[in-house]
Amino acid sequence: MHRPLVLDGAYSWRRLALSLLIAVIGNVGMWSIIVILPSVQADFGVDRADASLPYTLTMIGFGTGNLVLGRAVDRYGISITLALAGVLLGVAYICASLAPGLWMLSIAHLAIGFGTAATFGPLIADASHWFLRRRGIAIAIVASGNYLSGAIWPLALSGVLEDQGWRAVCLALAALTAGLMLPLSLTLRRRLPAADEGVAEAKAKAASSAAALSPRTLTLMLAVAGFGCCMAMAMPQVHVVALCVDLGFGPVAGAEMLSVMLLGGVVSRVLSGLAADRWGGVAVLLVGSSLQFLALGLYLPFDTLTPLYIVSIVFGLAQGGIVPSYAVIVRDYLPAKEAGARVGLVIMSTIVGMAVGGWVSGWIHDLTGSYQVAFLNGMAWNLLNIAVISALIWRTRAHLSGGRVPA
Repeated sequence: MHRPLVLDGAYSWRRLALSLLIAVIGNVGMWSIIVILPSVQADFGVDRADASLPYTLTMIGFGTGNLVLGRAVDRYGISITLALAGVLLGVAYICASLAPGLWMLSIAHLAIGFGTAATFGPLIADASHWFLRRRGIAIAIVASGNYLSGAIWPLALSGVLEDQGWRAVCLALAALTAGLMLPLSLTLRRRLPAADEGVAEAKAKAASSAAALSPRTLTLMLAVAGFGCCMAMAMPQVHVVALCVDLGFGPVAGAEMLSVMLLGGVVSRVLSGLAADRWGGVAVLLVGSSLQFLALGLYLPFDTLTPLYIVSIVFGLAQGGIVPSYAVIVRDYLPAKEAGARVGLVIMSTIVGMAVGGWVSGWIHDLTGSYQVAFLNGMAWNLLNIAVISALIWRTRAHLSGGRVPA
């Protein structure tokens, strides 16, 4: 077999560091609206539900962008895709700063979400091409840029918001995203040598044959699994602040719980990436989903502050590696030339799961007056995820042992 020229080499790791930097910068689009939301509500004189509309459209743009820009990466490469996304983010943030009303601000954030997507699924897919033995940890590191961005930018932007207002925040982000993403995108112009791509392609074909599944079927299974796990994941991530308010602890305690949950997620992503390199993405995904199921159950018996902090840390450690595992599986089992599109589709399904799961959990809370049934609903969707991944493992083992599996 051909010996890889650059896979897992020094250049690959330098490129990974640049990709992480771009991810931390570009993913600010996921968090900026959360920072300015109260100021937007006061400025436009609307209620909290209406003020949340820009966030909803950000998520819609983000989900769509992962699919569309994932296809663009397959065709044009990550450098051009990131450059265009940087321009889009710069223009969209300028438009947001000038928005005369809520609807114009919401439309601008639809574009912000779309541009931000380039620094998640498409960037993950690109990074995965440059690694073979260490692909799991590489994917995990790039994916951690999203959580690190959430930990860094809200604090960094708070001073600008307090002194100059939310419109100044948008102008600062226009300069930041366009001014940094454009030059950084040029550092990723190099393409993977064809010989190295052939090595990775041969390994993916062998894994796909072992699973006895067509690329379309496997992608559909992963999309269903992704939707299910993120329906479950949305309950604590979207509603932990509201849960703390309901219990009388206040929003500050809820924000702290969310912060420790995200930091736990960063740790989980790195550890899961290392584990995926040793045991494979499917096994890591099954373990992570099972631990998430158990962590959701731990929320049910507790309504005091300290246990909820502990459970939130446990939940973050359980769930952080789940979403990157889908990208690892796509790259291990499916054609490299379609990596961007297929990773983008699966990531989009997880985002849809987060959006729907967050809404459903709130709806259940309104019906029942508490989050107990919402947690149980999340656990039920989590079981769907576990069932799909278990079926994939069963098919692979049955095929390799010579057993008959359904077509």
